[in-house]
Amino acid sequence: MKHLRQRVLVTGGAGFIGSHLCERLLDAGANVLCVDNFFTGSHDNIAHLLPHPQFEVMRHDVTFPLHVEIDAIYNLACPASPIHYQHDPVATTKVSVYGAINMLGLAKRTGARILQASTSEVYGDPAVHPQPEAYWGNVNPIGPRSCYDEGKRCAETLFFDYHRQHKVAIKVARIFNTYGPRMHPHDGRVVSNFIVQALSGKPLTLYGDGAQTRSFCYVDDLVDGLMRLMATPGDVTGPVNLGNPEEFTMRDLARLVVELTGSRSELTHLPLPEDDPRQRRPDIAMARSLLNWSPTIRLVDGLERTIAYFRRQTNAWGLQGLRLAG
Repeated sequence: MKHLRQRVLVTGGAGFIGSHLCERLLDAGANVLCVDNFFTGSHDNIAHLLPHPQFEVMRHDVTFPLHVEIDAIYNLACPASPIHYQHDPVATTKVSVYGAINMLGLAKRTGARILQASTSEVYGDPAVHPQPEAYWGNVNPIGPRSCYDEGKRCAETLFFDYHRQHKVAIKVARIFNTYGPRMHPHDGRVVSNFIVQALSGKPLTLYGDGAQTRSFCYVDDLVDGLMRLMATPGDVTGPVNLGNPEEFTMRDLARLVVELTGSRSELTHLPLPEDDPRQRRPDIAMARSLLNWSPTIRLVDGLERTIAYFRRQTNAWGLQGLRLAG
């Protein structure tokens, strides 16, 4: 998957997944333009890339047009955790919809291939399990999560309409729960929540009875899948599920984090948020067939790497005054 001398744009490139993708693209020989408005992205995530001669950063909001010359676009720009995307739901919808329109317009003008980072949230609270790409989903279009769910669904619509109407070369990836170093400690996602709570000796918060399930993919595996999808022939458009098909309850995940951190934290329960999916697991048969891709990093190994990262960051995140386990 070489990108030698290609000019590659990564929107949301200073985010959790975007920064890892920028790294891998540079390793593959690309000239990388990282675009971010730094609403949820962080300068810290890309600070180590700044000296690289083939890396450039631009502060820009994708809800406005971007005028650059480019060969390929990875469109990752959008808040991806409930705390962030519900903070300003109108802005979240605009990022998904206007951002897709602007990046597709750029791809149309330049002839660039473009990949949309969609989400498993398009499946909503699924009535089909595991979720194949052919499943149309069960989404509440007026609920508190719909700014993200429906925004991403609309972005997928735009991608396929630009492909049919304007022959834009598109790829659509539906990303399931992803974790790893550079997650924001207070983004409300379950892995970062549990690790921060365990390291600070606080109770781990389970919503509902903790029996709801998710499937967790380590960020390195996810980035490999994105790059493999981008490299497929033009007739492969997706959508393609990218995620780990191994399923865990929130209760089991919490206990594993407590064990791996050596924490004495207990588990506590709060009411289940509105429209929170009861189960989520990808059917990745298409990714295996078209991309020769499946995750290789076990949850326990990925969690150990992620916990080690959070331990190193405790001073920067103000946890130095709290008792750390281990």
